[in-house]
Amino acid sequence: MSKKGIQSVRGFSDILPEESPLWQHAESVIRRVLEAYGYREIRLPVLERTELFSRSIGEVTDIVEKEMYTFEDRNGDSVTLRPEGTAGCVRAGIQSGLLHNAEPRLWYAGPMFRHERPQKGRLRQFHQVGAEVFGVSAPELDAEMIIMTARMLRELGLADVRLQLNTLGTPESRAAHREELVAYLRRHEDRLDEDARRRLETNPLRIFDSKNPEVQQVMADAPRLMDCLDRESAEHFAVVRNLLERAGVEYEVNPALVRGLDYYTRTVFEWVTDRLGAQGTVCAGGRFDGLVEQLGGRPTPAVGFALGLERLVALLEDQGAPGDGGAPHAYLVVATETGAGLEAAEALRDALPGLRLQAHTGGGGFKAQLKRADRSGARVALILGDEEQAAGALTIKDLRGEEGQQQLAFDDAVAYLRGLTGA
Repeated sequence: MSKKGIQSVRGFSDILPEESPLWQHAESVIRRVLEAYGYREIRLPVLERTELFSRSIGEVTDIVEKEMYTFEDRNGDSVTLRPEGTAGCVRAGIQSGLLHNAEPRLWYAGPMFRHERPQKGRLRQFHQVGAEVFGVSAPELDAEMIIMTARMLRELGLADVRLQLNTLGTPESRAAHREELVAYLRRHEDRLDEDARRRLETNPLRIFDSKNPEVQQVMADAPRLMDCLDRESAEHFAVVRNLLERAGVEYEVNPALVRGLDYYTRTVFEWVTDRLGAQGTVCAGGRFDGLVEQLGGRPTPAVGFALGLERLVALLEDQGAPGDGGAPHAYLVVATETGAGLEAAEALRDALPGLRLQAHTGGGGFKAQLKRADRSGARVALILGDEEQAAGALTIKDLRGEEGQQQLAFDDAVAYLRGLTGA
């Protein structure tokens, strides 16, 4: 064991107390927006049967081939820590009957797991908020979901995030495009790297995602799926674009946007930024009309998205999002008998539910308690001594400004603290 003690597993990070408030802020804004659009929360297990992901994500995707945490349990069954949330949400919808003769709007949040090389914005345990809607094939739903994600980012105050949009058409139009794409790539096979050549046989559309500059040059002139679209998919995409424009949501069409999961059809989108280096996708999603049937349910259209919380929080931190690290608003210094201090603390919490109050426990002199109050990060120290107890008052000492200290009656102290909490 290291002299430093047992360390966390590489790619699995702690979220420390001073970091949690920014996460909580982001999660509360996202939850509020989702609820405003009629979504209800579903809580999904982190462990699923491996077959769920191999059938939904695709056998020849990087996720299934290289990145999943898969093992046999004690019964000899192959199980996997979820690498994404959509497949589990579909499985739950089928299993519970939620999708039968209904159009549920569902959202979920929690950790996902992929064995990737850890870097900024990409961990092996990462957190997502996802949402899915089932039973609606209309392009208006695609547009509304994108508009909703735009509202989330706007209400979080995020700048320098832009929307990329594409359509993948139907499986039939993709098959026609695949033939043209493979024929083109065969003519340039000598310029492809080993990974691209492997994908040429299995999933050539994914070569558009290559980071190899030489391969990117080849793909710049490759046949585009947009040129092979069926009429209905083209009309669907045109409606989505028109609705986004009417809503004032700016976007750019990116024909190379294909997404890393096999189940997508028609509309796909990503919110991207240049402020996170290589991991620039903050939120992404699209339509997956065939997945429910593929996993054993009735034919059911669907659309969804997932938002990466690590990347979102990194953006908020980068632009200096306000916050106090969750420090207490006030620290109660008890210079009288302990029971009176606990009673006063409970009375304050009853009077002001939003108050973050740390009451001193464990003895110690007056000066030592004031030092602990300062170290806690609290804005003010509340002093309760024999004099204050007799008068039904509290002395408030400003620890961060120049107000000094003042003795206030209990109700006046509550009013003062209400100003600190913003309640």
